[in-house]
Amino acid sequence: MTYRVVQWGSGNIGYHSLRHVIQHPDYELVGLHAHSPDKLGKDAAEIAGLTDATGIIATNDIDALLALEPDCVLYMVNGEIRAADTVAELARTLSAGIDVLSTAMVFLIYPPAADPAIREPLERACEQGRSTLFVNGIDPGFSGDVLPLAALQVADQVDQILVQELYDYSTYEDPGLTGIAFGFGQPASYVAPLGMPGMLAGGWGPMVRMISDRLGIELDEIRETFEREYATEAFDTAMMHVPKDTCAAVHFRVEGMAYGRPIVVTEHVNRLRADIAPQWPKPPADRQGVHRCTVTGNPTVQLECAMSSPGGDHVMGGVQAGALRMVNAIPEVCRQGPGLVSTLDLPYTPSTNVNK
Repeated sequence: MTYRVVQWGSGNIGYHSLRHVIQHPDYELVGLHAHSPDKLGKDAAEIAGLTDATGIIATNDIDALLALEPDCVLYMVNGEIRAADTVAELARTLSAGIDVLSTAMVFLIYPPAADPAIREPLERACEQGRSTLFVNGIDPGFSGDVLPLAALQVADQVDQILVQELYDYSTYEDPGLTGIAFGFGQPASYVAPLGMPGMLAGGWGPMVRMISDRLGIELDEIRETFEREYATEAFDTAMMHVPKDTCAAVHFRVEGMAYGRPIVVTEHVNRLRADIAPQWPKPPADRQGVHRCTVTGNPTVQLECAMSSPGGDHVMGGVQAGALRMVNAIPEVCRQGPGLVSTLDLPYTPSTNVNK
């Protein structure tokens, strides 16, 4: 079966999604939504850095895109910074009877844990359109649901599930979103958005609750911690110029507490240079980044996932993998009944695009 797809967004992650949809034999790109004026009117192939024209021209005409009646929309915009508009666009698409796979609004990775003010309008839209919404990515996403669920299949007598992203972000050219959110390049007086009370629990808490609910654990509370380490000298990265005495590394944890201990935990250590904050956890010596899941129990199980782009960059590989988490899930999401679904509702979603 060929799935007719509209790509909504062609930026940091949407660019990779667009490329893979164009090149996938089971998908037909029928529409492309673009926000930037410099992309409007261009062929999708040009925007995706491909040579053969597709005949699909980027537009911001939402009515025209929905009128195409695609099987699904891949919605990949920076939704969290424009939440009201994002919810409205998602609801509009779902009400039209079109399934949506989204990397935006990460709070919806596990719908039962999401804010009802966000979840309920989308539930009503799914009911009206008999459509499905699936939100996921890499982290939050794959690292905190697929990896622990896989590890738990060969574990027992569990003491703790720890999910870690240990990544050097120096090659991540995203200062306008990631840089600001983490507070990179900013002095100690700067209040990083991720350090504000409730932000980490809002973003990564649903992932923690998904695993605890699957284990049948009732959490007593979710705790969050946020630490920064500062540069002792100025240096330059692809992310940004880092002045002396500004943030060069971030360490945070979101802990689901039960039985008097942190039992489901997600942890980030993100650096802009490998030698910053040597006291914090690090990826393996031969890697600049890894997603790691450790289930401590009898037996203890540890899974590590390292991504790399064709050019060898770990950050680009991670972004590309985030796009493919959604691209590869298209067939299964389109087979789901109406409503908001999570990884717990889907079977495995492997790629079927094999080089021959």
